Amino acid sequence: MFRRKDNEPGTPGDATAPATSRPAADVKPMPQPEMPRRTADLPTAPASAPAAAKPAAATDAGGKRLIVGQGISLSGEITACDRLVVEGSVQVTLNETRAIEIAESGRFTNGKAEVEDAEISGVYEGELTVRNRLLIRATGRVKGAVRYGELEIERGGKLTGSVSMIDDK
Repeated sequence: MFRRKDNEPGTPGDATAPATSRPAADVKPMPQPEMPRRTADLPTAPASAPAAAKPAAATDAGGKRLIVGQGISLSGEITACDRLVVEGSVQVTLNETRAIEIAESGRFTNGKAEVEDAEISGVYEGELTVRNRLLIRATGRVKGAVRYGELEIERGGKLTGSVSMIDDK
């Protein structure tokens, strides 16, 4: 009939004290969520294996890919790269590179490249030899000495300079 209200504090020796007055030692900390671990993205094939021995899907997914991000400038020579993705600015000579992709923000100037496939959405200036397919997107600008096996230009894309098709012979 007479009982203490839940919000009233009890006396220190009172066994009927509310549960909120427990000593701090009994309070368990909240469990922290576990953060996902980042895994390294390393190629699985040995470096000495020829690129032709790997299937194209495996090469694109986990091959030797170099990405030059926005705001980054790179100059020099790049050798044995399966895919070069340019989002920043490069002035390079490409050797033994299978494919090049230049994003809208990317600029490839004063360079030379001989590749299997190329997709240009940004700016390319220099010598370009594409043995298979050269795709110039609507935002793409290509200027210089260009040789190609197959050519596709989206409406709005620009190609200027010396242009020639590679003979199948």
